Amino acid sequence: MRIELASVMVDDLDKALRFYTEVLGFRPKVDMPLGASRWLTVVSHDAPDGTQLVLEPDAHPAAKPFKAALKRDGIPFTSFGVSDCKAEHARLVALGVRFTQPPVTMGPVTTAVFDDTCGNLLQIHQQH
Repeated sequence: MRIELASVMVDDLDKALRFYTEVLGFRPKVDMPLGASRWLTVVSHDAPDGTQLVLEPDAHPAAKPFKAALKRDGIPFTSFGVSDCKAEHARLVALGVRFTQPPVTMGPVTTAVFDDTCGNLLQIHQQH
């Protein structure tokens, strides 16, 4: 068994696609109509055949309160690995990304938390 898909719930698919590709640097993998919405995934440039991140519409009634509670409590929805957390933080800040936690080293990892503009806090992490 392996992980092939992971999801992040977003409030606007077009806005999410722009943020996750133009700002975070992922690349589109699948973008196809699916009923009233669409199936939209992105992947890492470094692993185009790796795990796909589904940009999932947050239309379910439980999604918005769940996302709001996590955000209010400062809890990131998911985490992305990076080779240099401080450098990635600086790159994203230069692109206008708002961080709620700058890079902090905690034992064997350094993490930083930012707002994805689509209703989520996300984390980047570097393992030492």
